[in-house]
This record gives sequence, C-alpha cells and structure tokens, in this order.
Amino acid sequence: MEISQVKAIVTGAASGLGAATAQVLRDSGAQVTIFDRDAKRGAEFAAEIGAGFAQVDVADEDSVKAGLAAAQALMGGVNALVNCAGIAVAIKTVGRDGAHPLDLFKRVIDVNLVGTFNCIRLVSEAMANNAANEDGERGVIVNTASVAAFDGQKGQAGYSASKAGVAGMALPIARDLASVGIRVNTIAPGLFLTPMLMGLPEDARVALAADVTFPKRLGKPEEYARLARFMIESPYLNAECVRLDGALRMQ
Repeated sequence: MEISQVKAIVTGAASGLGAATAQVLRDSGAQVTIFDRDAKRGAEFAAEIGAGFAQVDVADEDSVKAGLAAAQALMGGVNALVNCAGIAVAIKTVGRDGAHPLDLFKRVIDVNLVGTFNCIRLVSEAMANNAANEDGERGVIVNTASVAAFDGQKGQAGYSASKAGVAGMALPIARDLASVGIRVNTIAPGLFLTPMLMGLPEDARVALAADVTFPKRLGKPEEYARLARFMIESPYLNAECVRLDGALRMQ
C-alpha cells in the first residue's frame, strides 16, 4: 500500500509504541487518527503531529464504533489499523495476598485481546467497502503481541495469555479477510523504552538490556513504528508474526 494513500487508525497512540507509530506514519505522508482513553494527552499529541483524535475504549463496542465514524469523517475513509492499545499487571497466580484477582485477569484479556479483536472486526468491516488497488487490497492491519506470548515471566499469566491470543488469531483472521483484500500482520516487541520502562532507574534498565543478545539495549519505539510502516507498505507480507527483540529469549 502506498504510504501517501494510507488513512490509518492507531490505537493506544497517546504514548509509547502507538505514539511513535502515529508520528512515523504522519512524517511519511499518511493521514492518521489516534484512538486513546487519555483525552487530554491524546488530543494534545494529535494536534502536535497533525493527526485526528477520538477518545476510545477499545474494549467497548459503542466507543469503537463512534471513534471509527469520527476517523472516517476526518480522513475520508480508513484503510489501515495499527493496534497498540494494551495494559499489563504483574501478579503471581498465587502470591502473598492469595490467588490472582480474577477481575484483573479478565481486564487484561478484555483490553489486550478482546479490544484488539473488537477494533479489527469493526474497522475491517469498514475497509471491506474500500475500492481495491491493483493487488486487490482494500486494507491492512498490524497488531501488537509481545515476546511474553512465547517467553512469559512470572506474574505475567494474564498478559502472556492475552498476547498469545493476539499472535494466535492473526492467521485465521488473515484467512477470514483474504476474500475482501485485507492483510493482517503482528509485531511481537521485546523490551522497549515505553513509559513503563522509562520510569525505571537507569541501573534497572541497564540490567534488563544485559539479557538482550544484540544490540545490548532496549528497543526504541520508532523501531517498532518503522516495522509497522514496512508491514503496511509490503503487499506480499501477510499473516506473519515478527519478533522485534534483539534476539532476546527470556529465561
């Protein structure tokens, strides 16, 4: 897909990987609408980069429908979706305070997995009405899994389960959407300098980076963003899950 013709929705784009992706797509000439729950930061960042903004809870059907309508009105349509919205908790299955609270497990699944699918199903329905290009393509979707889908750590049961679900549903969804000309790919980031990790002390970040094979540093959000742009631009890349982790295999 020609990047100058891209009309993209990026979820969770008020910060972190989503913000970097929105920035890179805008700098490349694409139109972008940001979805985020943080109305203040989302609107400010959107104005800063020349993007649209809609306050959206990805796990809520009506919220996504309203955001999609706003994005279509702002951009004159939508043909790309990058799902970056997500949350994490660090709680053992059984810890000092007893069993893992079920509501927190459900919340992580609801945002990370159900929220991703909710955006896919509604946005792809809109994409299916687009005019096809010479390859028959009408849209492209990029989802965010995690190395935790494959190498989950203690305290990550909910997060790992949600991200494994995101990775696992890419192929069947790509098959589902092939008939309407929509590609689906997934990025599985390793340790990245997102707001969560940037809040750690420098020595803690150095210790985390020591586990990365090469290069021995944390990932930069713009590296994720460039891969997302490549996936959008590459018409023969479909149903792939790409680890972006410096060859990290977590013990």
